[in-house]
Amino acid sequence: MSDTTEETLANLLKEDRRFEPPAELAEHANVTADAYDAAAQDRDAFWADAARRLTWAQDFTEVLDWSNPPFAQWFADGTINAAYNCVDRHVEAGKGDKVALHFVGEPVDDDPANKRSITYAQLQDMVCQAANTLGDLGVEKGDRVAIYMPMIPEAIVAMLACARIGAPHTVVFGGFSSDALASRLEDCQAKVVVTSDGGYRRGAPSSLKPAVDEARTKAADLGHTVSKVLVVRRTGQDVAWDDAVDVWWHDTVEQASTDHTPEAFPAEHPLYVMYTSGTTGKPKGILHTTGGYLTGAAYTHWAVFDLKPDSDVYWCTADIGWVTGHSYIVYGPLANGATQVLYEGTPDFPERGRWWDIVAEYGVTLFYTAPTAIRSFMKQGREIPDARDLSSLRILGSVGEPINPEAYVWYRHVIGGDRTPVVDTWWQTETGAMMISPLPGVTAGKPGSAMVPLPGISAAVVDDAGKPVGNGSGGLLVITDPWPSMLRTIWGDDDRFKETYWARFEKEGFYFAGDGAKLDDDGDLWVLGRVDDVMNVSGHRLSTTEIESALVSHPKVAEAAVVGAKDEDTGQAVCAFVILRESAVESGASDGGEDIVEELRNHVRKEIGPIAKPRQIMVVPELPKTRSGKIMRRLLRDVAENREVGDVTTLADSSVMDLISSGLSSGKGED
Repeated sequence: MSDTTEETLANLLKEDRRFEPPAELAEHANVTADAYDAAAQDRDAFWADAARRLTWAQDFTEVLDWSNPPFAQWFADGTINAAYNCVDRHVEAGKGDKVALHFVGEPVDDDPANKRSITYAQLQDMVCQAANTLGDLGVEKGDRVAIYMPMIPEAIVAMLACARIGAPHTVVFGGFSSDALASRLEDCQAKVVVTSDGGYRRGAPSSLKPAVDEARTKAADLGHTVSKVLVVRRTGQDVAWDDAVDVWWHDTVEQASTDHTPEAFPAEHPLYVMYTSGTTGKPKGILHTTGGYLTGAAYTHWAVFDLKPDSDVYWCTADIGWVTGHSYIVYGPLANGATQVLYEGTPDFPERGRWWDIVAEYGVTLFYTAPTAIRSFMKQGREIPDARDLSSLRILGSVGEPINPEAYVWYRHVIGGDRTPVVDTWWQTETGAMMISPLPGVTAGKPGSAMVPLPGISAAVVDDAGKPVGNGSGGLLVITDPWPSMLRTIWGDDDRFKETYWARFEKEGFYFAGDGAKLDDDGDLWVLGRVDDVMNVSGHRLSTTEIESALVSHPKVAEAAVVGAKDEDTGQAVCAFVILRESAVESGASDGGEDIVEELRNHVRKEIGPIAKPRQIMVVPELPKTRSGKIMRRLLRDVAENREVGDVTTLADSSVMDLISSGLSSGKGED
């Protein structure tokens, strides 16, 4: 962002559609409008009540200690065990026979390993066995354990076993390279790695154990030794074996005692470290502690999804390698006693309706996914979901990035049958839990807007000087007061923590999220993405998110990515990459010819204004995305500025960049 207050972000798109909460949902909602008032009147009391939805071994007497900002302590004199709250207390309450996890493997066959329903009592036994095994492998309270696994129940068991014995875990996404894994093993000094021989991806076994072996060697070169590797047999692939280090899960965990007493830890005991950096540079390990994090994750899951644990079936499609999987697959839902679906594979294998088949089979009522996935389904057309019974769905959620208004409306209309609220949630790895979102029984939905901060959360849009902007204006998104699930520091680097998140508004005491945002004329909040994704075109600051939304609103476009490229005349120019809907492809628009390009350029001009009209539009078969579904815009900037394309190791499909680079037109197509 510029340091001048005049060049704030301006909301150029207008959104007039509103979707009121369904009357029946509003009547029986877990959280009503009174929660906002209660939190505003006494924020500490509000969060104390939320924390006491959990079971504490020793109750806390102080809610928040903010005497040494930005280092917060929440519920510090209380003691708690996260695994006990996620498993044992439900069994003790007589819910042991309730299904915790409906696991669906990617392979469609008769192998019982690919379809398992695990009750809370069974989950308790598995977690106790894993906790005993970790202890046998030398893991003690405070030791770090790395988890590098596919989306199988044993991954969740490993996380909960770590929490049970007080060993902070760091889950590394199974798509990351051995280099990325090694840097994380070294940074947090992981004592043990839990992994599997492999997982399934698009019908074929994909190995994981070899990357762990390579990472151990690379970590040793950095001066750190991993003592043991615990391996789940998932695919049956042959793997290299070191008897001094490697142990099989089925030889140890599955033979261990199911008797294990969880220890209560201080609320500020580290629960996990999650790394947010890529494969280059020093990893940035975000530290979350136990009591405050679990409070935030459990409360927001219960409130935003209006969870009725006795009747709802919940499904979050994220991977546990990302914070969404931590907060809204593992800790939040299980602390709330939810029944949920856990799916190993991709959304379109062996056929493009796989997700909707699962929704229909298990009667999923609450569904949480990313805008990237929604837009990919838009591209395919509605015929695929229309062929499935999705009538069980009652609330839909969006997470990961701002959702385009047209994708929001399609999601609500096609997947939700025009009856389901859409909760468009904004939060980050650093925040630990949802921060800005509609409440489905309270807030009218507005396509593209995250609406307002949740009760107990204080967020604002400010200018460069830290002054709040008015309605209809844009600026920087900040959190003005501490919250329970906030990151506590960057692992081993307090100075970097302060510099990265707090230095910009140190005087005001604001947490700076790194995102641009705006308030519309109603005062509702629109997140515009990373400040780095804001372009300066002839002195006008434009949001890539809004131009992407304008493109996706065109009936032929399924997905779009916009970047700012250097331009001699305007400073930066708008360059767009679009994927067309299959219906448009079939009608012959997929060749990226002048007609469709000019049609789309003029559409942006009409929706936003001449200043936003793209200099270039390229029709592409796919966009460069990480395995978590995020678009790698820096790679598109490389292409748009005719630079050598940078590191592509974290992409789901690195060949996408070759297709884009070879097809880019050099014509500017200016007026």
